[in-house]
Amino acid sequence: MSTLSFVDPDEIRTQFSRAMSEMYKEEVPLYGTLMELVAETNKKVLESNKAISDYLKRTGEIERLEMERHGAIRVGTPEELATIARLFAVMGMQPVGYYDLTPAGVPVHSTAFRAVHEDSLQSSPFRVFTSLLRLDLIENEELRRLVEIILDERQIFTPNALALIEKFESNGGLDAKDARDFIDEALETFRWHHDATVSAKEYQRLHDQHRLIADIVAFKGPHINHLTPRTLDIDMIQDGMPQKGITPKAVIEGPPRRACPILLRQTSFKALQETIVFTDQNNSATGNHTARFGEIEQRGAALTPKGRKLYDTLLNAARAELGEFPSESNAEKYTQLLEKHFKEFPDTYAELHDKGLAYFRYFPTQQGIASRSNSYRPSSRQDLIAQGRIQYEPIVYEDFLPVSAAGIFQSNLGDDSQAHYSGNSNQDDFEKALGQKVTNELKLYADTQRRSLLECSTILAVPPLV
Repeated sequence: MSTLSFVDPDEIRTQFSRAMSEMYKEEVPLYGTLMELVAETNKKVLESNKAISDYLKRTGEIERLEMERHGAIRVGTPEELATIARLFAVMGMQPVGYYDLTPAGVPVHSTAFRAVHEDSLQSSPFRVFTSLLRLDLIENEELRRLVEIILDERQIFTPNALALIEKFESNGGLDAKDARDFIDEALETFRWHHDATVSAKEYQRLHDQHRLIADIVAFKGPHINHLTPRTLDIDMIQDGMPQKGITPKAVIEGPPRRACPILLRQTSFKALQETIVFTDQNNSATGNHTARFGEIEQRGAALTPKGRKLYDTLLNAARAELGEFPSESNAEKYTQLLEKHFKEFPDTYAELHDKGLAYFRYFPTQQGIASRSNSYRPSSRQDLIAQGRIQYEPIVYEDFLPVSAAGIFQSNLGDDSQAHYSGNSNQDDFEKALGQKVTNELKLYADTQRRSLLECSTILAVPPLV
């Protein structure tokens, strides 16, 4: 089959993310309300802040803003994880980063499936944070064996989805009809099912061990548990949710509000209580399950290893001074501590750039293009910046933060879900289950920065910049 008839994986990912959003809107009505609030907020920011509007237009971010989403799922077995990786590969999504959530009392480790090249990210920034249950952390041997039996008996992918994945791998792509069928079949894996796969007693045992374990094990598949839009002002969202009848979590996860946003800030509303039917019940006798919730994010500049080290140091200092898990009772104090400690983190893009704290994309200016000369030899990229021949913009952070992810999980699962696990971070085991290595996210940002410099060198006819 000619590759000319294949649908670009970026387009499949775009169509899938739209279909996922429509499905989730039907399943979780508050998600639709949340989308309205995000659209209203982003419109206000763009109309009132010309600097942000101009930045988004210069970088092309404006085109992706409305479609930006990230989802989150949790799988139970290495086989499920390996197959979900193959499913995401059809959409041009690769595993990026390794996240260990056990230090925060969440018995999973995770990666994020997403596009890895800046051009593909501009086409569709859809990403899925995917967690694998760590069976080794269930200390009760009898319960661990029960979990294994339950998970071994389920199949979270439809036969047609598996067939289309194999067809993609064999042929190198999918045509338009197969791509449409793939999207329909793949959605079934992420759909919510009211029917549990366990009895009420088994569910309670899983729930008592950890509410997240019950969510992973007790259902037919890894239902999407949140779908997150991107806002330009998360503080405005936090203030606006109550006006829409939505109660936000007390603390915005991540860094404090800044003039120059960095990394990722997230907030959410409480998990829904949903009716489920256990295997030993009929429709007139049902139980309840809480797991799926609403989440919103604001993304800032990707930090270099030096910047990330400073971020972690300041975040840890604020949390250490707080002395307890951030919650509704200490939210105001925690916010004040964050703002105090993060005064040490430079808050202008010029400082972030010159001190090597963040990654940037470089663009030739009209002045630079007009004055290019084969005889011109700049001494450094700073020379070109000073002369106005190139300009730079921060690279958007596309990934996640383990402390923030754990904070969102704990807030929505309830304080009683916190636990302590003796297991250590185990990226090797995760990658063995995955069937491949995860990509280091910092390398991707460095590659994007380097490519932009080389493009500037070519356009301006100067020796390659580094």
